[in-house]
Amino acid sequence: MKLKDIQILNEKETRAGFGEGIHELAKENENVVVLTADLAGSFKLGPYIKDFPNRFIQCGIAEANMIGIAAGLTIGGKIPYTTTFANFSTGRVYDQIRQSVAYSDKNVKICASHAGLTLGEDGATHQILEDIGLMKMLPGMTVVVPCDFNQTKAATKAIADLHGPVYLRFGRPKWPNFTKEDGSDFVIGKAQKMSEGSDVTIFACGHMVWKAIEAGKILEEKGFSVELINLHTIKPLDEAAIIASLSKTKCAVTVEEHNIIGGMGDAVAQVAARHCPVPIEYIGTNDTFGESGKPNELLAKYGLDTPFIVAAAEKVMGRK
Repeated sequence: MKLKDIQILNEKETRAGFGEGIHELAKENENVVVLTADLAGSFKLGPYIKDFPNRFIQCGIAEANMIGIAAGLTIGGKIPYTTTFANFSTGRVYDQIRQSVAYSDKNVKICASHAGLTLGEDGATHQILEDIGLMKMLPGMTVVVPCDFNQTKAATKAIADLHGPVYLRFGRPKWPNFTKEDGSDFVIGKAQKMSEGSDVTIFACGHMVWKAIEAGKILEEKGFSVELINLHTIKPLDEAAIIASLSKTKCAVTVEEHNIIGGMGDAVAQVAARHCPVPIEYIGTNDTFGESGKPNELLAKYGLDTPFIVAAAEKVMGRK
């Protein structure tokens, strides 16, 4: 497939994909329980609460307590999904996740919205940019960062069948929706190849997959052959897909709405260092907090927008 053939179906919030996915999942699996820390509206939980009021727990602004309740629910065979902003899903409750969920391998699904710079106007205190690193370092934790509404919906349903703790990260704004509506192109732990190429590999996750597609289209118009891979599962990482691509293109750009320290790019670089060392350029925030602003304006200011990806790809190809 060529990137020019990938078209926007519509624009929807990835968090709305979670809301629709959890509602459908609850109809299929009676063990699913949703907990929230006073953010039911932000997670589009209205239909779920209406149809399954006895499987909804409003914990209030008490995130640590929510994680503890979720861990306890797993003992009775329930599959709890916790819901709050990414900052509160990780930074505020890291001790509870480490001790009560990860250490004891509890089947808790930690669902985190409003991640990254695209949270926008709420500013630096809410725009967590280190959560992927925090969660992927926990033994046994699966980390999934879907790219659009359809993929978030598919991931929400898929993680119910995966035993053990999961961190599912998505966002706030309306964003291009372009993957298959039925979610058949999403498999946990299996990288999604968006295009086949030979000159450069672009690895991306989350909202940045669309930005990478935009950049890839520009590079294709310039005559470059671009391989774009959606690394929606950061852990377990599809090392085979990474090695196969790097062995072919001999260089890469990693693109993430996260600090380049400890994020997806670091994970790719570790694979490259062990198996096929190649030049890599990183697109992400660079050891900094965010600030208040419009999502796309912030991406541009912090070097995460389309032109920066194009420039990074041209630079890394020159380093081969």
